[in-house]
Amino acid sequence: MRILSNDDVKQVLTHEDCMKALEVAYKEYTLGKAANRPRNHTYFPVMDERFPGFQYRFKSQEGGNISSGVWALRITSDMAGIEELAGGVRRRRLLPVATGNRYCGLITLYSLTKIEPLAIIHDSYIQKMRVGATTALGIREMSNPDAKVAGLFGSGWQAESHLEYLLLVRPGIEEVRVYSPTKANREKFAQKYSEKTGKRIIAVDHPRDAVQGCQIVICATAAYDPCFDGNWIEPGTHVTCITSPDGTAMRRELDDAAFDKADRIVVFSREQIHHDNQIDILGPVQRGLKKYEDIGEIGELLLGRIPGRTSPDEITLFANNTGMGLQFAAVGALVLKLAEERNLGHVVPTEWFLEDTSP
Repeated sequence: MRILSNDDVKQVLTHEDCMKALEVAYKEYTLGKAANRPRNHTYFPVMDERFPGFQYRFKSQEGGNISSGVWALRITSDMAGIEELAGGVRRRRLLPVATGNRYCGLITLYSLTKIEPLAIIHDSYIQKMRVGATTALGIREMSNPDAKVAGLFGSGWQAESHLEYLLLVRPGIEEVRVYSPTKANREKFAQKYSEKTGKRIIAVDHPRDAVQGCQIVICATAAYDPCFDGNWIEPGTHVTCITSPDGTAMRRELDDAAFDKADRIVVFSREQIHHDNQIDILGPVQRGLKKYEDIGEIGELLLGRIPGRTSPDEITLFANNTGMGLQFAAVGALVLKLAEERNLGHVVPTEWFLEDTSP
């Protein structure tokens, strides 16, 4: 069995390969050739005395698909809570309280044919890549191809990935307007990625400036509350978000107006909408503006069963509303294959993880 670090993953996983592996997995899921257990969060009343309000959280998700040949279990063992930023903005934060000021997130891959574990992989780099890749598939299928200006909410880990993926699927983008609550962070982000991409990446001082005049609006934050007023969205805009209620916290990046204005809504997982009571996505249905059956799923979109948009003036919305174990199977299997070819990581005897008797 092979143990792989985030550094190992970075050496082998490209944006293009990650997106291709996920596209296959999402199509297989819709075709009944993949399975997934909805993500679960469990909070436990153990606190860290140094950080009032932060408590232990265990998150798990699992799934697999035929093409990958593996079943994946992804877990994170966290100390989680809420911090308040400038202007009263709230966001989720995880604390590095493990040995050496580190975090604990692991993906275990199991062979679908031999049942034995094949790998244990650090989860954070794959996490960053799989979220951005999924958003990118939505942008590719739902946004206007001639989009020139995009708005980006966020200036952290996920925002980096989303900007890179945006420019991969929409290379014609000429300007990206970045807003995040902390001015120094958004300005640093804009300068770094202007130099890195050669594009016009500018920090803006008001959320409205990252919406109005933008043909694509991306939310890639850890926010608890909506990033902007959905009434600002203009015809022809594609909007995407990565945060919805998770069953324990009513987090959301988009307000009711954003969902109500959308002519077309596609989500990553319909199952998770009810599992986590995702009131942001259910809102238009509950208010009688849409039928639940009108909400599409990304696998249906990629298979051509539903359209991404039917006119340039439509407002389209993709809610990347959950993480799936299926994603970690598809990308994890690819990473393992490439790592084996380059002999990366540490190999330990598989026998350590097998037993002679059945429980």
